[in-house]
Amino acid sequence: MGQLGSRVGLYDAATVRVSATGTIQVMTGAHSHGQGHETVFAQVVADKLGIAEAAVEIVHGDTSKIPFGMGSYGSRSLAVCGSAMDRALDKIIAKGKKIAAHMLEAAEGDITFENGSFSVTGTDKAKSFGEIAFSAYVPHNYPLETLEPGLEETAFYDPNNFTYPAGAYLCEVEIDPDTGKVTICSFTCADDFGNVMNPMVVEGQVHGGVAQGIGQALVEHTAYDENGQLLTASYMDYAMPRADDLPFYQVDHSCVTPCSHNPLGVKGCGEAGAIGSPPAVVNAVIDALHRAGMDHVDHIDMPLTPARVWAAMQA
Repeated sequence: MGQLGSRVGLYDAATVRVSATGTIQVMTGAHSHGQGHETVFAQVVADKLGIAEAAVEIVHGDTSKIPFGMGSYGSRSLAVCGSAMDRALDKIIAKGKKIAAHMLEAAEGDITFENGSFSVTGTDKAKSFGEIAFSAYVPHNYPLETLEPGLEETAFYDPNNFTYPAGAYLCEVEIDPDTGKVTICSFTCADDFGNVMNPMVVEGQVHGGVAQGIGQALVEHTAYDENGQLLTASYMDYAMPRADDLPFYQVDHSCVTPCSHNPLGVKGCGEAGAIGSPPAVVNAVIDALHRAGMDHVDHIDMPLTPARVWAAMQA
């Protein structure tokens, strides 16, 4: 990451603690502030171990419990923290295979793990994940001479590269020729985020990002007077996009190219909507003016308020 220009370490860590009853606590250094970590991280763990999502608790924000982490920024949470969880789960499964081999009187190489069950290849001999977890904490039938009791593992993941999502955004606008007011008629987003763990969470993040981007393009602006005094210091003065400023979005996030260098094949999605929408809105406004014969307008500074658009039309 240093070769790519990063001035900080971009690794993260996760600790997976399995209880005697098979429930799981996952301690992560990435804090959620609305991205849905509690849902998606639990989903990653549950899918890998073949257990119910309700059996997984995500612990974050408590510095007395969590491992050292780099936090949540840059759409890194699932790609980096989720990959650290995946590696910790690999360690849990590897230890589970050793326990299962002892309990099932088989060679460790003959043990497979699938759908929450450790089984001996080619036979019907198997132990559930819950049975293995119980044996780890009540080690009456356990390889104590070679393996410590308990079932808890920590892993760090340091990415070899950034993730590179891609997409295309399309905006259609109408402009009131008398006032310069811009109305967004339709908005379409197509993104490639690699493997998508939870389509609803991804779509929600795109929706939020597009709303932020439309706000930046059309209404949001910090204004200062000649003395440097901020005039838009509260939401009484600073314009935020409202529901009636936004259209219904058409969103697609088909996986075209999974990420090749993290174990989940995921890419960042949190900032896509905010990146793609401002230029799409501004380009649509310029295009609309050109279609009305105003070829002299090739640039308007954001935000494209009615006053600014009207002034450009009159120039």
